[in-house]
Amino acid sequence: MSPFIQRTDQIITPTLLLDEEQARRNIAAMARRAAEQGVIFRPHFKTHQAAAVGEWFRDYDVTAITVSSVSMARYFAQSGWRDITIAFPVNLRELAEIDALAAEVRLGLLLDASAVADRLAAELTHPVDVWIEIDTEYRRSGALWSDKEWLADVAVRCEAAPQLSLRGVLCHAGNTYGARSLDAVRQIHATTMARMTAARAATAAATRRDDLQISIGDTPACALLDDLGSVDEMRPGNFVFYDLVQEQIGACRMGEIAVAVACPVVGVYPRRRELALYGGAVHLSKDALTLDSGQPSFGCIAPLTESGWGEPFPGAYLRSVSQEHGVVSVAEEAWPGVCASLAVGDLVAVLPVHSCLTANLLKRYLTLGGQNIEMAAIPR
Repeated sequence: MSPFIQRTDQIITPTLLLDEEQARRNIAAMARRAAEQGVIFRPHFKTHQAAAVGEWFRDYDVTAITVSSVSMARYFAQSGWRDITIAFPVNLRELAEIDALAAEVRLGLLLDASAVADRLAAELTHPVDVWIEIDTEYRRSGALWSDKEWLADVAVRCEAAPQLSLRGVLCHAGNTYGARSLDAVRQIHATTMARMTAARAATAAATRRDDLQISIGDTPACALLDDLGSVDEMRPGNFVFYDLVQEQIGACRMGEIAVAVACPVVGVYPRRRELALYGGAVHLSKDALTLDSGQPSFGCIAPLTESGWGEPFPGAYLRSVSQEHGVVSVAEEAWPGVCASLAVGDLVAVLPVHSCLTANLLKRYLTLGGQNIEMAAIPR
């Protein structure tokens, strides 16, 4: 009997399963893509948030990482990482913590306004790298790529401060997550790069620098495109596990998804062809895909096997999640097969729509080798 199967009897509540071998293959593949393109690989650790998983990246000569908060940077600094970029706009209320961390590691910060550069210059006592975050019209955060005067002013303020080392321009092209084909990802990336190149030119002209870099961070472009253009650094994160969004985009295959949530079946309802699971929004999140029918799907379900989980049940999807409940809808033709294999008290695997959020909610992993991995206890 496999170590994983031996442990399944101990699963009593929703549990995040991790296929370590597949995750390592995902890391190896992305590291190889970066090396082939001559691009700096600075993976984002917000997806897995675990020191043990972070160690797997060292096997592929990764020395620089990305995180999403000051507290996450502190956690990974304590695990021995010494080159960390916080890919989130500077929170001026955390300047004391930022300065203390900058005394220990090479720290990269994001800013998009002259006022932030001025505060950093006035209050930091240790040197930091800074990136000007660019909005390529994803409309989340960042200075608008076409506002040359704004970008020039920010760049000049950074250059004038001895503690601030301007590295270049940075973006997260999150709009690729709405793509559903390679061509769509390629088109979005081409537009993004044209705008990032324009933003870099504006900052370079203002500072008379010819060494400013471009950093991007979306998994679809990094996973699918063999030519990232003039990108100097890439910061994907989701690729370590992938998920149903990435599979729908085409950035991964179903078999490359490295996490699933083992959920107990708590109800079987033949008349309405539905199952109730112990596994809801507090375990899986409320991120959803839109099916061809127009219905939202909060995940797909698969049988547990001796080595992990199998192919998803055809015609079955998680149609709704509330706080603790997940409700699975099963097509009429698929019901006999699903009903024959599942009963109240059994476990099913739910493949997540968005693995980053699912991992963040569940906080620990059970590997298919039977090992428990704890995630960071990071304050929010």
